[in-house]
Amino acid sequence: MSITILVVEDEPAIQELIALNLSFAGYSVQRAATCHEAQTLINQALPDLILLDWMLPDRSGLQLARQLRSEPRTQAVPLIMLTAKGTEHDKVEGLEAGADDYVTKPFSPKELLARIKALLRRRAPQLTDDQIQLGGLLLDPTTHQVLGQGIKLSLGPTEFRLLHFFMANAERVFTRGQLLDKVWGDHVFVEERTVDVHIRRLRKALQPSGHHQHIETVRGTGYRFTAQAAHS
Repeated sequence: MSITILVVEDEPAIQELIALNLSFAGYSVQRAATCHEAQTLINQALPDLILLDWMLPDRSGLQLARQLRSEPRTQAVPLIMLTAKGTEHDKVEGLEAGADDYVTKPFSPKELLARIKALLRRRAPQLTDDQIQLGGLLLDPTTHQVLGQGIKLSLGPTEFRLLHFFMANAERVFTRGQLLDKVWGDHVFVEERTVDVHIRRLRKALQPSGHHQHIETVRGTGYRFTAQAAHS
């Protein structure tokens, strides 16, 4: 799965350096030099992570961070502040504005990439290439293989993404709308009942190892993946 990172930075040389290193690391990069440009891109499609400079020409990055955290659609997007301000007070202010992490300029590209990976692992594990093992089920994002009790299971691309998201967020209940946003992608217009179709396909694919019982329907709400099989 391609991870999209929005770089909001008004200094062309720094923006270019960050974008180049992110591209080499396999990320899809979007660029903005102002809060207005960033907001336009975010309105079009939600990025998976935002790198946000503190000092921007039209508005403070802090103001944009607070706005993003105040809106339901953007409040969960991982956010790293980039700034030359390095005092403890500045860091606290950045974190209180809603940043998940804080990187002080000048920084090395290697440090920034490490911070990005750590944040994605913490906030959006379904976007990483880490193997997940839960309840006798092993999912490997790198090889796109799923093993249930040692049995190789065959999943379609959408079912694989759905299972990956469920296992990375085990025990949490998600509505159909939330699953559409997280698995299909923000601003992808498909019917909510599409989720039900793919849940049925996923359960069928997991039947050989008995893991279909781990996909639980929460009546009136949505679905969740449980570590312990829910026997009907």
